[in-house]
Amino acid sequence: MYWIALQPQPDAAAPASNPLTALGWWALQYTPRVALLADAVLLEVSGSERLWGGRAALLRHVYTSNKPVALIKYAQGTTSLVAYGRLLTGQSVRKAPDDLPLTVLLAAQAHLETLARMGCTTWGQLRALPRGGVARRFGASLLGALDQAYGSTPDLYPWLVLPEVFAATLELGAHVESAPALLFGARRLLAQLDVWLAWHQRGVLAIELGWQMDARRNTASQGALLIRTATVTQDMAHLQRLLGEHLAKVTLPAPVQCLCLRSIETAAWRGSSASLLPDEQPSGDSLAQLIERLSARLGPQNVQQLQPGFDHRPEHMQTWVLASNAIKFVAINASHTRARSLKSINSSKTAPTLSSAWASALYPTWLLTEPLKLTLHRQCPQYHGPLTLLAGPQRLETGWWAAPSEPASLAGQGAALRDYFVARSANSALLWIYRERLSSGKANKANGAAAGKSSRNHEDAPTAAQWYLHGLFA
Repeated sequence: MYWIALQPQPDAAAPASNPLTALGWWALQYTPRVALLADAVLLEVSGSERLWGGRAALLRHVYTSNKPVALIKYAQGTTSLVAYGRLLTGQSVRKAPDDLPLTVLLAAQAHLETLARMGCTTWGQLRALPRGGVARRFGASLLGALDQAYGSTPDLYPWLVLPEVFAATLELGAHVESAPALLFGARRLLAQLDVWLAWHQRGVLAIELGWQMDARRNTASQGALLIRTATVTQDMAHLQRLLGEHLAKVTLPAPVQCLCLRSIETAAWRGSSASLLPDEQPSGDSLAQLIERLSARLGPQNVQQLQPGFDHRPEHMQTWVLASNAIKFVAINASHTRARSLKSINSSKTAPTLSSAWASALYPTWLLTEPLKLTLHRQCPQYHGPLTLLAGPQRLETGWWAAPSEPASLAGQGAALRDYFVARSANSALLWIYRERLSSGKANKANGAAAGKSSRNHEDAPTAAQWYLHGLFA
């Protein structure tokens, strides 16, 4: 058995918090046998030494790695009470157990004056007394603690276990009146969240940063900020940047005294696949992280993304949606899309046919929000002069399921009976135009079941086909 004792020291430059719990969570990465004793954290590391390359390597990691508390005292020992006693005396590993003072033995605190009058001031002197007399006068607990200190009985502690739901508080050393300044304290809470996520093998989807304000002000006493991510993440740097973007928009009605960070939604963490090729290593933020940061800074309504729709009408093939909502779908399907594309490339044995390539080439680069009606001269469409048809027609018949009585405000939701052409204007620009094959009145009649019968008795006057400009080729 080998024990390490850690004791956080007060740091005047840092906010006051619960450093003992934070330090205990941090210590769980080295061994699952972590206990809290009074004002110290105890680690039993004999079972973890081999995993870290020996005792010396493990001690080097514990002493030199970054910790949630800046100032820490260290001590070592073969038992937990020896390590704790050396920690309180500041002797590290040099002082023998017999020479440790009774003031560092917690079970002897209530009997120090009596033991001092008997001439017992060290562990060795107390151990030299008759056990029967010590038990009758001071109780069996003192002898039990002495046996535990010398390794005669095992060390029994309630081992530290992380809670199922993360919740941590931080009392600020001074009142904070600016919301962006809360980020300094939030970093400490995020460090604890990082340990909690790593231990539970989970990633975060939503967290809430709350704060308690000065109750003496005639304002709200508390506030909260909810942060959501599109994908499961353990990236504390990204969460910190998101918190900074959101806090920059918050105005505090009163000074803040306390912070609280808790997990709202988590999911299993699958990790990320590494590559042996240097060019495959990701660099910078991912697409999801970039969109989340832009949405936090500019507002979700100002960051939008195109989403494909299940409709053959060009104006409904895609719609603009909030990128913060669509990026989750994109992130989930990114790996599947890449796998399908690689599979199609490997399985394809022939080049695309000319017909399929020409059909995709008919779609323009820019699509007008609303089709522009063209004028006609001798049945020829005009746009800055006469238009020359180069390719077409590409026939489109869809939307026939729409109700004939659909309101006119729902433009483009009805039946679409069109012939699309690629045309060239007088200034050599390529345009995407279409000709309506039926007028709207005739199209609505065609959708009805009795349209064929009524058309014999109600014949419309012949009208010229209408032409519309729908897109531009870059």
